[in-house]
Amino acid sequence: MNRIARREGKADASELLKEAALRLLSEEARFRAAVLQGKAYADRVEFIEEEEMDARFKEMLRP
Repeated sequence: MNRIARREGKADASELLKEAALRLLSEEARFRAAVLQGKAYADRVEFIEEEEMDARFKEMLRP
């Protein structure tokens, strides 16, 4: 694991794992926000076209 960390420019495995955990938490927060926004739209009976939904989904998944 330390070898992978060094290859990625990190001091050690713990730094690599910390960064990975923070990235995971950030992505989860983005996903939850998008779900809540979608629920709010649905509650207001505001829907979007499929093409717009696809574009938003792709944007949400972009690193």
